[in-house]
Amino acid sequence: MTDFINKILNGDCREKLKELPDDYISACITDPPYNYEFIGHKWDETEIQRRMERVQDSKTLVKNIPYGSGLAGGVRNKRWYEKNRNNILEYEDWCYEWAQELFRVCKPGATVLVFNSTRTVAHVQVALEKAGFYARDIVVYRRSSGIPKGINMQKKLEQKGFENPEQMEGWHSCLRSEWEAVCVLQKPLSNNYTETLLNYGTGLFYTKMDNGGFQSNILEDIKRDKAPDYNIHCTVKPLDLMKKLVDIFVPRTKGSIVLDPFAGSGTTLVAAKQAGLNYVGIEVEPTYIEIIEKRLGDVSDSQETLSLF
Repeated sequence: MTDFINKILNGDCREKLKELPDDYISACITDPPYNYEFIGHKWDETEIQRRMERVQDSKTLVKNIPYGSGLAGGVRNKRWYEKNRNNILEYEDWCYEWAQELFRVCKPGATVLVFNSTRTVAHVQVALEKAGFYARDIVVYRRSSGIPKGINMQKKLEQKGFENPEQMEGWHSCLRSEWEAVCVLQKPLSNNYTETLLNYGTGLFYTKMDNGGFQSNILEDIKRDKAPDYNIHCTVKPLDLMKKLVDIFVPRTKGSIVLDPFAGSGTTLVAAKQAGLNYVGIEVEPTYIEIIEKRLGDVSDSQETLSLF
């Protein structure tokens, strides 16, 4: 059997997951493209740079919606809503595609965490449930700050010359976005938690906090990283956040392997290596694999001892 441990595979995870054996992965923590990023099914470096440069001098706050997609604005007519709905349904189908292979490679009791937007996390959960996973929770990652988005109606009416626009002070088209959703799912247990632990080393969450408290499903007060110059990825998650998720959801058992099928710049894999865990990464963009390998090369091997189970 090919040894995939501590390797990064280059390619579409829908195909690369087929190379992994059955019941191989102990936990999966991943941050796939969200539904707007999904438009066009293209995530190579050229396309990413095109999108970012296109909005460099723009006031728009959504840098991942391709111009010309019809989803970044426009008249909210029937066609607009149909287009948005179709986008979400196509995204759900795409999630179901890779979730089927992910289900096969996970051990019974393996926990799967998937980041997504607050608008579409439910569709991700449904897609993974359809593939066979069991929904366990939604973890809330509360960011240190949020950016108000949408229409400021007072300013909009001022621009159009309406009288008394101040009457609409405080009325906007959406709330300040301050949190991200992480859906938590699990491959069905082998009869019960004890049997699953003894046979597969999976199934449980680590809940003891540093202060002795019981771990909540809300994660906050997590500092942001200052990315090194070579890390050009546009949506890097904080390392402390991924370390926290690894601490809670990845079992410290013999043969434990954490998978990230959308590895990006490798933050999940760095957190796994720092914890002394084995990992497998999959990334479609070759440029990012160079970044991952450089980041992993900067991590000293952990001396942490895993449990006997």
